[in-house]
Amino acid sequence: MDNIILKVENLSKQYRLGLVGTGTLSHDLNRWWASVRGKEDPYLKVGDVNDRSTKGNSDYIWALRDINFEVQQGEVLGIIGKNGAGKSTLLKILSKITAPTTGSVKSRGRIASLLEVGTGFHGEMTGRENIFLNGAILGMTKAEITAKLDEIIEFSGCERYIDTPVKRYSSGMTVRLAFAVAAFLEPDILVIDEVLAVGDAEFQKKAIGKMQEISRGEGRTVLFVSHNMAAVKSLCTRGILLENGTMVLEGDINKIVNFYLKSNNRINYWVGEDGDESMRLLKVEIYNKNNDEIFSNNDQLHIVSKFKLGEKFNDIVIGVNICSSNGNPLIGLLYNDYNNYNEISPGIYEVSFTIPPYSLATGEYEMEFNLSIPYVKKFTTEKSNLTFTVSANNSFGNRFYTQNNPFLNSIVRPNWFNYIKKIK
Repeated sequence: MDNIILKVENLSKQYRLGLVGTGTLSHDLNRWWASVRGKEDPYLKVGDVNDRSTKGNSDYIWALRDINFEVQQGEVLGIIGKNGAGKSTLLKILSKITAPTTGSVKSRGRIASLLEVGTGFHGEMTGRENIFLNGAILGMTKAEITAKLDEIIEFSGCERYIDTPVKRYSSGMTVRLAFAVAAFLEPDILVIDEVLAVGDAEFQKKAIGKMQEISRGEGRTVLFVSHNMAAVKSLCTRGILLENGTMVLEGDINKIVNFYLKSNNRINYWVGEDGDESMRLLKVEIYNKNNDEIFSNNDQLHIVSKFKLGEKFNDIVIGVNICSSNGNPLIGLLYNDYNNYNEISPGIYEVSFTIPPYSLATGEYEMEFNLSIPYVKKFTTEKSNLTFTVSANNSFGNRFYTQNNPFLNSIVRPNWFNYIKKIK
């Protein structure tokens, strides 16, 4: 198709562990002799899968193996996977920093890469000089760079230090300037690795906004690698999942992210035993109607838990605390049986709470479950805590409605209790 700006075909990259080259004269001679006769490199027939957690039987590993995909102009492609999956190697090949062992990469237009903090920067040169250096590398004229210079400096927030050598910049300042150069010098393809995590929250927000602007507004292509799944979902339209150097899945970004989170056991439920013979938590689950792994802020969320009572109680407390990612309590959901029953008998029970749409802002949350006898003993521990993520719905953004807004005090207890029932 004419709209394809990047095409990767049968791409593979092999490395020898420990040394540069083959490491022995005999291996070098074998490769040279095969090349003279027009034969395939004999060492491409050997090599282990790139699983960093296991000991292999070969000195050769495949960092990438048989990667195939296409990228349309104006598309934002998310590339996700565990550490060591091959993401950075793929981006280095696409950026022409290293060559593939086999396969090909066909692209149209300029490619700007931001792969590591300070990539392409010369430490002895000032920030201003590095802007002109990077622009020249991208094939831009001095006049084109000068026209964009003020915008680059303003966006980076490094104006006071722009005539200071880059070696004196912090990592955050360096990545600010590097991103501004890469984004404003108008590449046709912008390649971004996990470097944005170095920046502060304000800069990450600006950077993601700029990537959305250049892809949706200016029709340029972005390849984005990140371990922040909420950022990937909000920015990308399509994704690929890499595992041990191979491409496991390609397609809609929501499907890719959900598959990745499930494959890493990052699912929104806990099953086990927490407590003792008197009172024991067995299961906690939080879900939306689609059973997604990352929720949207317009989702209605359901919290269902199962617990076991080993003896009769006159009163118990069943509570759920929704906390911020650093552990600060935000919402307290409570069922207290002594307001309803004089006695609760032994058995297995299920209790449910419902969180209405637009009650949680976007971000990472932790959920703590509480089974206790009031003012006497708490039976559950941190072992049964869950984490979950809320992202912004594209139609409504990052808003939540006042009537459902529980963030009035450090911890409140809205009436979101649904039911409790004995199931065994």
